[in-house]
Amino acid sequence: MSLTAEKISPLPTHIAIVPDGNGRWAEKRGLPRLNGHREGVLNMLRMIQYINEYPIKYVTFYGFSTENRNRPEPEVKGLFKLVEHFVDEQLGKIHEKNIKIRHIGRMSGLPESLQNAITKAVSLTANNTGMNLGIAWNYGGRAEIVDAINKWAADPNRPQTLDEKSFASYLYTGDMPEVDLLIRTAEKRLSNFLLWQSAYSEIYFTDVLWPDFDKAEIDKALTEYSKRNRRFGGL
Repeated sequence: MSLTAEKISPLPTHIAIVPDGNGRWAEKRGLPRLNGHREGVLNMLRMIQYINEYPIKYVTFYGFSTENRNRPEPEVKGLFKLVEHFVDEQLGKIHEKNIKIRHIGRMSGLPESLQNAITKAVSLTANNTGMNLGIAWNYGGRAEIVDAINKWAADPNRPQTLDEKSFASYLYTGDMPEVDLLIRTAEKRLSNFLLWQSAYSEIYFTDVLWPDFDKAEIDKALTEYSKRNRRFGGL
């Protein structure tokens, strides 16, 4: 376990991360934007390995939003290929660490090869009992809420009256706890990420671009979280 982990209390149960700034990181260095995305994927692996040293059960990364499809086609296709390569190269290492991978988002609309890679990752790690690693790919918070309503409507055993708890069970994250800490690099907005699940999360914004977000930055965010008084609307 990280030595820092022993000094920070309380720790969040569920961290959500928006790893933004990859393209700008590359542009600042005179590199193609896709180089930044490649470095961002590598940093995601580094951060997964480091966060796994903490007793934190759930980590969810924003990988690709439904709105990201509006980017230039070569960049979108390049991102898809990066994820496939990441699965091929790193899945075994993640599996060895007993991490369970979960896909959060819509599979429809993704290239077949990418769907196969995601399915392979989820299937291989399904019985792992360590950290739950959520990858929000082809994800949108509003789309998730719409999909949850449609899922409820199609459920023959659905409750006739929905409350917040029963509705949440139809979300992609239905069996996961709500987000305690949401970390956003490079920008200061939610960008349609886990809107329902983050209703009472603590939010940590940093100007650091994602490829430069390292162990020290994670520790800063966790330390800041430990100092906050979470009242959930109470006193």
